[in-house]
Parts: sequence; C-alpha cells; structure tokens
Amino acid sequence: MFEVNDQGSGQLELDMMGKIESMLEVRMSKMGNQLVWRQCKLGDIVSFQRGFDITQKDQQKGHYPVVSSSGIKSYHSEGKVKSPGVVIGRKGTLGTVFYLDIDFWPHDTTLWVKDFHDNYPLFISYFLKEFNFEFYDVGSSNPTLNRNHIHLLPAVIPPLPEQKAIAAVLSSLDDKIDLLHRQNATLEAMAETLFRQWFVEEAQADWEEKPLCEVAIVQNGYAFSSKNYVDYEERHLEVFKMGHIKPGGGLRFSPKSDYVPRERKLEKWILNKNDIVMAMTDMKDNMGILAHPALIDESDKYVLNQRVARIYVEKDSELISNYLLYLFLKNEDSINFLQSQSNSGVQVNLSTESIKSFPLLIPPRELQQKVLNIVGPVMTKINQNSSQIQTLTKLRDNLLPKLMSGEVRVKLNEAGQ
Repeated sequence: MFEVNDQGSGQLELDMMGKIESMLEVRMSKMGNQLVWRQCKLGDIVSFQRGFDITQKDQQKGHYPVVSSSGIKSYHSEGKVKSPGVVIGRKGTLGTVFYLDIDFWPHDTTLWVKDFHDNYPLFISYFLKEFNFEFYDVGSSNPTLNRNHIHLLPAVIPPLPEQKAIAAVLSSLDDKIDLLHRQNATLEAMAETLFRQWFVEEAQADWEEKPLCEVAIVQNGYAFSSKNYVDYEERHLEVFKMGHIKPGGGLRFSPKSDYVPRERKLEKWILNKNDIVMAMTDMKDNMGILAHPALIDESDKYVLNQRVARIYVEKDSELISNYLLYLFLKNEDSINFLQSQSNSGVQVNLSTESIKSFPLLIPPRELQQKVLNIVGPVMTKINQNSSQIQTLTKLRDNLLPKLMSGEVRVKLNEAGQ
C-alpha cells in the first residue's frame, strides 16, 4: 500500500557535505578579505522602511503573504512590495529575518528593505541574521527597533559576485532542509491516513478501552530555575521545554536552549529516543502546542522540564507499541479531547492526571503488527530525515558567521560565479 524509498539517506548527507566543502576554502587570516570587502554602515548596504498597517478585518482572501515580526501570519489579495524582498521584525519580536520570493505585504510591526543598493537580496537575508538587533531595542514596554539607529551600525560586505556565491552555498543547505521537511510531512500524512483508516474509522466495538496510565508511563518534568542553567558544554544536558515542540506537534529544530550539568538526581528525567513528549501549557487564543505530541530523536541528550509530559511504553509491554501510541496521541480526535480537559483562562494548563486518564482503545495485537509492518519503515525514514535536518542545520548555522566574516571563503569558479 505504501512504499518508502530509502536510497541511502546517509549517502545523500555525505554527498551534500562533499558538495559544500568543494565550494569553500578556509582563510586562516581574516585581514585578507578586508582589503576586498567594503567597510561601511548598514544604511549604505540596505535602506529600511517601516511596514504598512493592516487589520485582520481589512484583509481579503488572496495569495500575498502578510509578514509580521514573527513571520507569515495570513494572506491578502494585495501585495504592497515587489519580490524579492527581505523583512525584519521591528516590534515585539526584534530582528527576525524573512526572505520573500513572491510579492508581499510587510506589516507595521516590521521593517522591509526598500533599497538593496545593488546588493544581492538573498545574500542580504543571510547577512542580516548576523546582527543582534535585539540589543538596539528602544521600546519602553514593547520591544521596538528604530531604523534610523540600525542604519548607523558598522558593517563589512563582500562584492556582488561573492555575495551570490555565499548565498548559493547557504541556500543549497536551506533547500535540502526544506525538501526533507516536506518529505517528512508527506510520510507523516501517509502514516496518519493508514492509522486513521484501520484504528479509528474501522475500530471495533469489542476492542478493550484502557486509561493511558495502564498502557504507558506518564511523567511530569523537573522544576528547573534559571540559576540551574550553565553555559553549553558537550557533556551537559539540554533542558527540554515546551519551546522544543513546534505548533501542530513534532520537534522544533534549533530552539533557544538552556543547559544543566549532569547530576544523579536528574537521571529519572533524562529522555530516551522515541519517548513521546507533550506540552501541558499554552495560550487560550492559540493552543498551537497544547496536547500536540513529539517523538524524541536521541537518547541521553535532553532532560525533561516541568509543564512537559513524558509518555513511554515499557519494553516488555504487550498492549501497544510506542509508535502506534504516538499515532493515537497525534490523531486530531485525541488532541481535541485532551485540549477539552484543560482548564480555562488566558493561559490554559493540562494536568498530568488528565493525560493519565485519557481513554485508549487497544486493537488486537495481530492488527497492530500488520500496521507496524507498514508504518515502521515510514517512521524509520522520518527519523533518518530528521537526523539529516539536524546535521544540515548545524552545518548552515556554523558556516553562516564564518562566511560573513571571511574566515571561510567561497571558491567563486567552483560555485559557478
């Protein structure tokens, strides 16, 4: 029914790494590039303009993205600015950078690049990510950027051919990351469709129902405080917070992270690969993460924070597999049910007891195995893709400052420039 193409994802990753390495060369001295690169002010490179106000009520259905300080929030029938474009957060969320390859409407909470001064727009979108714009907040209560202030920031920029070559390297990584994300979305939809067909639409009346706590272990996290956090070292544990779960479920890659030293008292909260985690707190007007599950991708990396639930099936359990339990919890009906059990208020909270009492239908073991034979390879491929995404994301994030400083240079002739 479903076929998973697994043509050496590890080889694809190696091919990608080799391609990138062939385009780069390391310059041990940064002084050499400053004879070629131009020193100037940010305002000499780009001119920012404040975005345009538009309310939700004034928007008409269309395909032009309305870009706020936190990204694309809606679509409108009119695009105010021609593509390609670059937008940064001006109010609320400062300095986040968005590249647009279709016409768009920059919201009043943003600044958009009105004039690129003959620089390459895609390069500029990466270039601006190296500025810590949040340090230039001039707001009293709500964080705010003043374009006149940031226009004065010192900057060093390469000539146009090198801009295009740098953008080609970074965008090739982003394109591969995007492809893997889209492939995972397709694979997840396949698994969910199969699951819903066999375990929801064709569920039998004689299937046994059990509360989740009789099927799996449900555990709340440890109450860390900011004084527990330390600077990153390889041996430290990353604190798994609600921000590690993306809207709609699944792991968020490269979230803002805190770390703690390994201590014996934390051992019971260290997460294992394929543990299910679930956010227990959200905002009432959104609920984008409340009760949405994610699967842990790596053992001995994270330690569980409070307000995140850990759910896992013990290895000797004969009731259900961890993968199928994840698909049960990921099912829209399950999420809606759990969200309905949360308390009311501006901030909504889901209790550990509500999760433990979640009613679960247990299909016959033979049917579970039949579905697992199909779903298992799909989930394995998703995990492989996720691992590649993390590797490529780290490579891109490590390359970005080195390319922008000139520590690593692009071989123009091999980059097709």
